[in-house]
Amino acid sequence: MASVGEAQRREGAGADEPRLWHITLSVAGQEAPLPDVRRGLERLADDHPFLLTSRYASDHAEIRYWEEARDLHDAAAVALRLWGEHRRTAKLPPWEIVGLEVIGRETYHQRVAEGYGPPPAVPVGVHPF
Repeated sequence: MASVGEAQRREGAGADEPRLWHITLSVAGQEAPLPDVRRGLERLADDHPFLLTSRYASDHAEIRYWEEARDLHDAAAVALRLWGEHRRTAKLPPWEIVGLEVIGRETYHQRVAEGYGPPPAVPVGVHPF
């Protein structure tokens, strides 16, 4: 597997140029009514059309999307703020973040091509698990 520096050179990205990062944010907590969870995730997607797909159940959800950021640290920082900053406005359940994966575009596509990464988010939108 290529190092981050090698991947940057191959994609022609300089140290300060933004790159695309694939984010998977997992949240969980006490059960909430499914219609409320769905509406909250739909409001979040309406406010932030960059959200690719959300899957949900009554006690957990997963949000997947692409983030443009200078480096992994910046992408992770934005992802870690997403749920908390929009909990009130989107009327999301008071769940906590229980997982975060941030991978570069090249790594994402390599995983998909090798058959062990997450499948591309089709259909896009908000769906039950």
